[in-house]
Amino acid sequence: MNESVCERIPYVKTMSDEQTESDEPDGDWKIPDSEDCSLEQIEKHITTHIGKIDTVWHELISNILHIDVHQIAPTDERPYWSWVTSGMSDLPMPAPEGSEYWRHAELMICLPRDWPVQGEEADQERHYWPMRWLKMLARFPHEYETWLAWGHTMPNGDPPEPFAEDTDFSGIILLSPKTVSNDFWSLKVREDKILHFYSLVPLYEEEMNLKLKQGAHHLDDLLEKAKVTELVDINRKNVAKGKWWKPW
Repeated sequence: MNESVCERIPYVKTMSDEQTESDEPDGDWKIPDSEDCSLEQIEKHITTHIGKIDTVWHELISNILHIDVHQIAPTDERPYWSWVTSGMSDLPMPAPEGSEYWRHAELMICLPRDWPVQGEEADQERHYWPMRWLKMLARFPHEYETWLAWGHTMPNGDPPEPFAEDTDFSGIILLSPKTVSNDFWSLKVREDKILHFYSLVPLYEEEMNLKLKQGAHHLDDLLEKAKVTELVDINRKNVAKGKWWKPW
């Protein structure tokens, strides 16, 4: 692959979640020499539909596959940070028979303009958990030989625990991104490889329980009515409580 795609963007080395400060990388990371690496196409797709990539966060040490997180800075049109993965789609997920079309995926999440994304404050768990979950979920299907797709949820433990001390969010649902146009939702790399982009929407425990009872479409409808998107708002209303939810 042509390395010029990386020469144009500042790369920031970050540790994997399993790595400690005492760990040392086994040499410099190099772009995977694989026909299934779609980095250049993903970068162009992000630039076209979201905006200019100002930073790419990548790990010093990776297992199974290498996950990059592409950062788009706030603008007047999109006054918040946007993070989009690449690398998850380098390997196909073992989707069930009949769902092969959905084997390749990437993930995104958005953060408020004042959310720390760099420096010591950004490393604190109350600010780092969105990055942790992007990388963890991007690797999850390949580590556990499963798949992730629209409507799938993941709790933070059993029983679910809050992501951080300043929020009651304790789970994630994968949905279609709502801060971008529908044209961003998929990317055709070649005839046999379509990438699907899903947003990570943090959930309260009651919302995860509601999804299990009523289904992902019902929860998605409630979130849409409440104007909830992948833009993280740690103080947003719980749609499984109060006026947003009425049992059938």
